Amino acid sequence: MTTKTDPSDDSANAEKLERLNANLAKMDVLSKRLVAAMGKKKSADPGLQAPSQDVYIQAAAAYMAEMMNNPSKILEQQVNYWGKSLKHYVDAQQQVAHGKLTPPEDKGPSDRRFKSELWDTHPYFNFIKQQYMYSSEAITDAMQNLDGLSDHEKSRVSFFAQQIVDMFAPTNFLATNPEALSRAVETDGASLVQGLENLVHDIEANEGDLLVSLADETAFKIGENIAATEGSVVFRNRMFELIQYKPTTEKVNATPLVIFPPWINKFYVMDLKPQNSLIKWLVDQGHTLFVVSWINPDETYADVGIDTYVDEGYLTAFEHIKKITGEKQVNAVGYCIAGTTLSLVLALLKKRGDTSVKAATFFTMLSDFDDPGEMGVFLEDDFVDGIERQVAEKGYLHSFFMSRTFSYLRANDLVYGPAIRSYMLGEAPPAFDLLYWNGDSTNLPGRFVVEYLRNLCQQNKLAKGEMELLGETLSLTDIDVPICAIACETDHIAAWRGSYAGITQFGSKDKTFIVSESGHVAGIINPPSKKKYGHYTNTDMTGTQDAWWAGATFNEGSWWPRWDGWLSGKSAKKVPARTLGSEEFPILAPAPGTYVQMKSNKA
Repeated sequence: MTTKTDPSDDSANAEKLERLNANLAKMDVLSKRLVAAMGKKKSADPGLQAPSQDVYIQAAAAYMAEMMNNPSKILEQQVNYWGKSLKHYVDAQQQVAHGKLTPPEDKGPSDRRFKSELWDTHPYFNFIKQQYMYSSEAITDAMQNLDGLSDHEKSRVSFFAQQIVDMFAPTNFLATNPEALSRAVETDGASLVQGLENLVHDIEANEGDLLVSLADETAFKIGENIAATEGSVVFRNRMFELIQYKPTTEKVNATPLVIFPPWINKFYVMDLKPQNSLIKWLVDQGHTLFVVSWINPDETYADVGIDTYVDEGYLTAFEHIKKITGEKQVNAVGYCIAGTTLSLVLALLKKRGDTSVKAATFFTMLSDFDDPGEMGVFLEDDFVDGIERQVAEKGYLHSFFMSRTFSYLRANDLVYGPAIRSYMLGEAPPAFDLLYWNGDSTNLPGRFVVEYLRNLCQQNKLAKGEMELLGETLSLTDIDVPICAIACETDHIAAWRGSYAGITQFGSKDKTFIVSESGHVAGIINPPSKKKYGHYTNTDMTGTQDAWWAGATFNEGSWWPRWDGWLSGKSAKKVPARTLGSEEFPILAPAPGTYVQMKSNKA
């Protein structure tokens, strides 16, 4: 008896085979493009590459010492790991022997990297996941429990060990990622073709280097759907453009407000869209607002140092704002690295007897680098020496290196996760304004980089009262204007504890310290309308970080209104809303200006 086959099945199979063959052919073409793109990579840069081997030698020596001096501790760690791993393996073998291919009732610890239900429901993938988690836990515990290292050495060892652990997660490999495999089968390989296309695009865009695209660059246009708050450029020099924003209230605070953003990224993180724009919100509260938009430097800025940013940046901005508004003082804001530099400026003004700044605000700022937090792993000589060689050769530090460094502080969120979605699942980068801004980073001038890393980060000269700048020796105790500092609870770049340590050393008698929920950006860009993150306050700053935290009060909602109240108290009377610029300082261009449009050249 013969079995008849449905001709439609044969037709469908033929179509699937045809699609699969077509996709394989596309992958062959893309593979050749990939090889060509990778061939464009220049010789290894002398900059940020990897930590010194001493990090691992120290860890190995400490581990061997513990094996000799405290073998029971090491054996206990190993037996605990072996026990979990072996039991899990035996359970899996017994299931195979009894033909019961189901995952164990205990599916292992949760981890958002393993969000596909197949990690829990499929026996093979569940086994891989749990074995990885057991191994990760064992490595992490072993590094954290080493007794032969200082706290700083242990922090570095743990960080770089975690980098290796994260890199070898089974989610990062096609053969052990069930979601990627399923997508490939469902699409007859089309997802892999698109993923390879995305990979080739990223490598071609970075001339042989791999930097994952985090956002759809075609979805945003600066000045149209982001950085679109109305204003004008009223001054420009080689370092910055000064933007004055158009008032939206009939009266404004007499004392103008100027924001200095970090020059590692561009200012429009504070003006992404109207709903979460700090710039628009401040204008709507009645502030005469100026924002500095820094130049994106190239090799011609090799001579620019901290003194240049201070003299041709901050001091120049103050003088021109005072002339434009007719006021004798301004209120100033410094964000991150611009806040650190603002602390230098305030100390310098005190030494000169200059009262141009009435009050100052700091967003996520470190001025005492005794405890730099997670960033400390990149502040040792093995990295800084490499950066110094890099800028000596090129005259500047390319934005690529800073982007890569900060990304690896949150590798699963900013490296591996986006890479999986783009390269293995074949998804297009999202149209996400914050991630678009994150990818629009800037270069750093060579002399500035070395001075900042050596004098401030490594030698901590400002906190020690030894920082020399423009003919003065500066200290945190020199700063005596009213201060409001906002730190962020989970900030991985400027930890709140380090921020607090610096602010407590200021000579100011009027100090306010606020800790916002969330991290370096989300904790700052936290509009009241979203009602998302709260903040902590404590007026007693006489004790340690632990004492401040223990006595802090949690407040629902954004810290913006609290800060606005503080600012208004430092802004004197109200005056009629000001026009933009002046006869002496005519409008040069509409906001957001021209400097913000400058992209970094290729690394």
